[in-house]
Amino acid sequence: MDRLGSERRARRLARPRTPLPAAPRRSRRRPQKACLVIRPAVLADLPALTALEQELFGADAWNESLIRQEIEGPGRRFVVADDLSGYAVTMTAGDIVDLLRIGVRPEARRSGLASRLLDELLVDTDDASRMLLEVSVSNAAALGFYVARQFSVIDVRPHYYRDGSEALVMCRWLPGAARTPTATSHD
Repeated sequence: MDRLGSERRARRLARPRTPLPAAPRRSRRRPQKACLVIRPAVLADLPALTALEQELFGADAWNESLIRQEIEGPGRRFVVADDLSGYAVTMTAGDIVDLLRIGVRPEARRSGLASRLLDELLVDTDDASRMLLEVSVSNAAALGFYVARQFSVIDVRPHYYRDGSEALVMCRWLPGAARTPTATSHD
């Protein structure tokens, strides 16, 4: 019975019209550093990135070896703010770009940095047609961010995270992606 209930919940959450939290409203913006540059990560960034990863993700943090693999790995793009206050990582395979991580220091959040990092990764996506990501159902701030950035829920992964929470799989079609529109039951 539990499995059946879980499957029903997954199907309900994965429907295209699943209501998600509204994008957060920004009443006061923090001033963003005018000279902040987004650049590719380099191996010299490893110690700072490892410390930031630990600060942001705790037990689920990537270790230095994994971060090195993401910087050097084929099909990877790893970008950072030049002051190392944030970073983002993607992996491209075929026509899919998988957004693996976006991390921003707590004091730099709500400054537009995550949007700038994501925008950088949306440039030069070559022949990819869509970007995918997984996000915890309990991470309302991230869900609001991704919804505001035109991502929509396409699937649910039960017990995906270490704490047992579900992950929503989200998708965004990329600019210039060649795709054939398909009729759905919602049309």
